[in-house]
Amino acid sequence: MPARPQRRGAGRRLATGVAVLAAAAGVLTAVSPAGADTGAAASDKHRPGRTVDVQLLSFNDLHGNLEPPQGSSGTVTETQADGTTKAIPAGGAEYLATSLRNARKGHEYSVTAAGGDMIGASPLLSGLFHDEPTVEALNKLDLDVTTVGNHEFDEGRAELSRMQNGGCHPKEGCYEKGKTFPGADFPYLAANVTDEKTGKPILKPYTVWEHKGVKIGFIGVTLEGTPDIVTAEGVKGLKFHDEVETINKYAKELQGKGVKSIVALIHEGGLPASPSYNYDCDNGGAGKGVSGPIVDIAKNITPKVDALVTGHTHQAYSCTVPDPSGTPRTVTSAASFGRLYTDTTLTYDRRTGDIVRTNVKGANAANHVVDREQPKAPDMTSLIGRWNKLAAPVANKPVGYISADVNGRGSTAYETPLGDTIADGQLEALAPADKGGAQLAFMNPGGIRSDLAYKASGSEGDGVVTYGEAFTVQPFTNMMNVIDLTGSQLITALQQQVSGSNEASPKILQVSKGLTYTLDLTKSGKDRIVTDSVKLNGAAIDPAKTYRVAMNEFIAGGGDGFPVFKDGKNKLVGASDLDAFTAYLGAHSSQSSPLDPPKADRITIVK
Repeated sequence: MPARPQRRGAGRRLATGVAVLAAAAGVLTAVSPAGADTGAAASDKHRPGRTVDVQLLSFNDLHGNLEPPQGSSGTVTETQADGTTKAIPAGGAEYLATSLRNARKGHEYSVTAAGGDMIGASPLLSGLFHDEPTVEALNKLDLDVTTVGNHEFDEGRAELSRMQNGGCHPKEGCYEKGKTFPGADFPYLAANVTDEKTGKPILKPYTVWEHKGVKIGFIGVTLEGTPDIVTAEGVKGLKFHDEVETINKYAKELQGKGVKSIVALIHEGGLPASPSYNYDCDNGGAGKGVSGPIVDIAKNITPKVDALVTGHTHQAYSCTVPDPSGTPRTVTSAASFGRLYTDTTLTYDRRTGDIVRTNVKGANAANHVVDREQPKAPDMTSLIGRWNKLAAPVANKPVGYISADVNGRGSTAYETPLGDTIADGQLEALAPADKGGAQLAFMNPGGIRSDLAYKASGSEGDGVVTYGEAFTVQPFTNMMNVIDLTGSQLITALQQQVSGSNEASPKILQVSKGLTYTLDLTKSGKDRIVTDSVKLNGAAIDPAKTYRVAMNEFIAGGGDGFPVFKDGKNKLVGASDLDAFTAYLGAHSSQSSPLDPPKADRITIVK
């Protein structure tokens, strides 16, 4: 295998203008503007030496999952030849490294890019150390470039800057004696995130990767709605701009600098019609099998951009969506947690400097399973072992016991057993009069980051829930709030699950025991909530009555599309969500009497 040219560090030395970084690693296949293959030159564009195939490897939404994710969060669905489906265990940095390194063999021109959320909402192994282990692993994986995602802002701008530039944590210092965190060897891109005062991007808006005359520009954006799904402190002083307008602006700038092959890394995604990673979402026509925000984004991004690597929705798809000129353009996402990677072939025309984009079909971009049958990468095994040793005193402490898998993140149901368990724990922690007097609790589904798996992840034994596993489920350590809401505001909150910004992709809150209602999916918008079915402990909700409601500080601040919660009165701040969760597990389970998964029957679904 030819050596991958211009690896680590080269990107920091070579720049075109202020914002351009010549990134460091194999060649990325750039994409050519619509219509670039027409005209007199079309007849000879495929002659030997005229074009080179560039391999673009990509993944997204790793979220610090260095170890294989537990339970259903650690599987991918594969459709078999007979139409049945199969769950395949997948993910883990040891296997992702092996997969990527094997994929690169035989490809002199190979570049690896990511679609954001590499860090944040991470398991304890990474989260306990402010995601330094994950950045170290990504350096070893030879990641060339990533865009920021919303979770890169979980700890604020200064911490994101530290992830890029290095340095020990400002409060906790250096974690390993004699070692200073070096930061990312790859550039983080944030084209649509600017400083409110200066108006300038807080990080590089784009980077240019170059090898043997092949130039590919990468533009990176996160979703414009990031402030709605990140704590206010995390995005303080920042402004988030429209994805399409930003990408079009910088694509024009790149072309003005002579870079005609451009890939957009977009932390926003879609929803395929099937959960199977090998589903053909071009079945019935280009992009017909995928919906969601990325479709309109893809249709409006300038044809100057040749391929879109996306993320955020944690879904798997490899589609083509027509650009504004009607030319097909690849749009891909590799699920999440390192369970898949995408291999895209881009044909670069040396004479035009552009990507040949005729006859783009799904075969040119495909998702591949990071299966656990392949050998582990020894350097990743060593890295994980080193950080696990540091984390062990905290991570391995038992906090509860379960009788079976308690599904959460890996479940596709609107109400999950783990969601009910978390909400019950929050209610119990905050029900005492001196703790807030909560009568019910809400938990946002996006805050549940994993399942609780019955099978042991280490030496703790089957059915044992360790602190590390509980942390993986709730890694944000949000403080709990208890607020006054009227019955009318409670009904409004339930309606906001399925209307407004949540209408296209409902965010169904997990509810504590005693709260019941019917969700009618045959209707649309807020009408999906059957108002007179909403009851607390069997009694109809009184619109004029005041209720004490527990929830984490994120949704209490209006996060995830629930602005009504900002109108709550008489706020009391309680323990962290993780403390409430571990206390509940400890109080309701033992080795001889483990916790059974709740039935998840509080919300009646009408389809």
